[in-house]
Amino acid sequence: MFDAFTKVVSQADARGEMLTSSQLDALNSMVSESNKRLDAVNRITSNSSSIVSNAARSLFAEQPQLIAPGGNAYTSRRMAACLRDMEIILRYVTYAAFAGDPSVLDDRCLNGLRETYLALGTPGASVAVGVEKMKEAAIAIANDSNNITRGDCSSLMSEIAGYFDRAASAVG
Repeated sequence: MFDAFTKVVSQADARGEMLTSSQLDALNSMVSESNKRLDAVNRITSNSSSIVSNAARSLFAEQPQLIAPGGNAYTSRRMAACLRDMEIILRYVTYAAFAGDPSVLDDRCLNGLRETYLALGTPGASVAVGVEKMKEAAIAIANDSNNITRGDCSSLMSEIAGYFDRAASAVG
């Protein structure tokens, strides 16, 4: 896993080139937005339990067959596994947001997840809906303008939403 800086530098080094002005501008922008990034990640992390539990509650209200006898989240063991998986996905989304790079999300969380769910008979489309619900809650919490660094956070919120979208499409 590389952070955005290491990735840009290692790619330029592999090509034997200097960093371009557009690469430097992108990194400079990331530095200038770093307090907002840290605020957003901190907010999501601080509220992770409620994000996961509320997303699960909403998912099971919409898809009650998941918690009915024979459903994929029926029994406390299966429910716990479902909540654990949602929490893991959320955690890796925050890692990607912190690093400004989705590779940690892909490499450590999403690669092979769809195949694992298929092998276990887990409905990927339902997992994707749960991820979407976590995205909505996390963005609402991270984008709340009270007690955070002032400024336009639209590109950061779009970036974070993109990490959730990436996770949803990987499992769905």
